[in-house]
Amino acid sequence: MPADLAGHELDEGSAHALLKQACAIAGLDADGARLLRLGSNAVFHLAAPVVVRISRRNAGLDTARRSVAVARWLESANYPAVRVIDVDQPVIIDEQAVTFWRSVSDDGDQYATVGEVAEVFAKLHRLVAPEDLHLPELAPFENAARRISGNEWLSPADREFLTEQLQTLQHEYAKLRFLLPHGVIHGDAGIGNVLRDDQGNPVVIDLDGFAIGPREWDLALTAIYYDSFGWHTREEYETFVRVYGFDITQWPGYPVMRAVREFLMVTWVIQKAAESQQTAAEASKRIKALRTGASRRDWEPY
Repeated sequence: MPADLAGHELDEGSAHALLKQACAIAGLDADGARLLRLGSNAVFHLAAPVVVRISRRNAGLDTARRSVAVARWLESANYPAVRVIDVDQPVIIDEQAVTFWRSVSDDGDQYATVGEVAEVFAKLHRLVAPEDLHLPELAPFENAARRISGNEWLSPADREFLTEQLQTLQHEYAKLRFLLPHGVIHGDAGIGNVLRDDQGNPVVIDLDGFAIGPREWDLALTAIYYDSFGWHTREEYETFVRVYGFDITQWPGYPVMRAVREFLMVTWVIQKAAESQQTAAEASKRIKALRTGASRRDWEPY
């Protein structure tokens, strides 16, 4: 899951300053870098085919180190994931981790098909991680309580509601009986994290959430994107099921898994609610939907 945003300021100006320092240490040129996004990390594309990710202070040191190690393992396994470039990394500046990655494509982000998403994650789920990689056990609710309790944008009533929901979902999740074996999972296995390279091949990105856990966790996003949000068509979801070989929506635990993933999507967006009226409106809409059971079809992707 994305690292917490609250309390670890990283604006465009400070991100550019960190970028220049980190690139100088790594022997890269920061001139002409483009800011791609500013969220859990600041992400830049250099003039060279290199993507730079900068974590927030105290939010991503262990994650950055693990992501680099995961990338090197996946490259050794010939798995189609984003590659780190050959520099000593992560670079640590003022308790912020900076990592350097090969750009997947020179033509901008082009997303894979749903069938390709199923194919690459099925292949991932067949891998066995080496013990010295020390992948953590999935902790689904690791950041949720802090995101709620430390959030100054929430009203007292919404904070109480979300706290109660968290406790309920933790209890329900603990009772789940998974059908698929535990093993390596991506952690955020949606279509947004599978891009096409310049040869048209699917490449998995965003390795921060790699863990050991139930494979159902990775399958849930595609199902929810179809079932709850309507972002995938029925035909696309049926293709996903056929290629992967398992339909999570037929598993008795799916309603709980769906509720958990939707709840965590709410706790993520409330971190950014104070940044703009648009994000605040989205966060309010999502909380209201949790309270009332309203459709999720009008949730905007983030």
